[in-house]
Amino acid sequence: MKRSNSLFDILLTALAPIAWGTTYVVATEFLPPGHPLLIAALRSLPIGILLTIALRHLPQGIWWWRIIILGGLNIGIFQALLFIAAYRLPGGVAATAGAIQPLLVVLFAWLILNEKPSKLTIYVGISGFLGVGLLVLSPGAKLDWIGILAALAGAVSMGLGTVLTKRWKPPVPVLVFTAWQLVVGGALLFPIALMVEGPFTYLSRTNIQGLIYLGVIGTGLAYLLWFRGIAQLKASAVSYLGLISPVMATMIGFVWLQETLTLMQLIGIAIIFTSVLLGQKVNVSGQQRKTPLYSNGDISNPQPLGNPSRSR
Repeated sequence: MKRSNSLFDILLTALAPIAWGTTYVVATEFLPPGHPLLIAALRSLPIGILLTIALRHLPQGIWWWRIIILGGLNIGIFQALLFIAAYRLPGGVAATAGAIQPLLVVLFAWLILNEKPSKLTIYVGISGFLGVGLLVLSPGAKLDWIGILAALAGAVSMGLGTVLTKRWKPPVPVLVFTAWQLVVGGALLFPIALMVEGPFTYLSRTNIQGLIYLGVIGTGLAYLLWFRGIAQLKASAVSYLGLISPVMATMIGFVWLQETLTLMQLIGIAIIFTSVLLGQKVNVSGQQRKTPLYSNGDISNPQPLGNPSRSR
């Protein structure tokens, strides 16, 4: 039963990077150009506010500053650095730099959660990084050190946020916890986006539909599944699933945009999926089931158990 539950948790969590993998085609085909930071803010802030109003539950005590840190790391800071990297680097270079995140999560989990990694875990992380490189890097890719540093810092931000989420054990259902972070991340980005980019001059019906998709599916639902996965699986196991995102983006480009796939890309995809599968086997097989990360396993029930302000 435990193995069956673990497989279900893995498959459900994998839907998050699959949804994130659709972001590129949605941004290029359905959204107005020139406003990456504003789009990043609007994909999280409205859905976060709506969920928070519907659930009618706010952080208490120590969780005010914890949620500011987590919302900044997992969404606000991460999204800002992601778009800086995307604008200054070819997509392949940015994706490859970001693929170091599983190794960073393994390191942070060792330092913060005392989860000492095995050699195989490290080898799997390295192979996943190389697989993404084969998938997305082109021979003529240009390097920009500011962009590379932004991509690496973004991986650090999301990786640290993932481990701290596991460490602090939020005392509320995952839906409430997700809503809080979406509000904080979007609120951090929104004023910066308006100062740097300004507001939209025009939004078509297609643009609005693209924003709704990114907000509801690509952000709200995706982060809900991601944080649920962190609650059920080891942090390093969840991080390996993030490698699916560039694969999904490549496959959508192949089907939707009529792009071609080379032999090296196919080899890269095979290496990535092998790394993801081994990453789950290594981490989940050694995992002992503990008290659930959230006080209530029902992701839709906003009623917490215990005192939300209590540190665990």
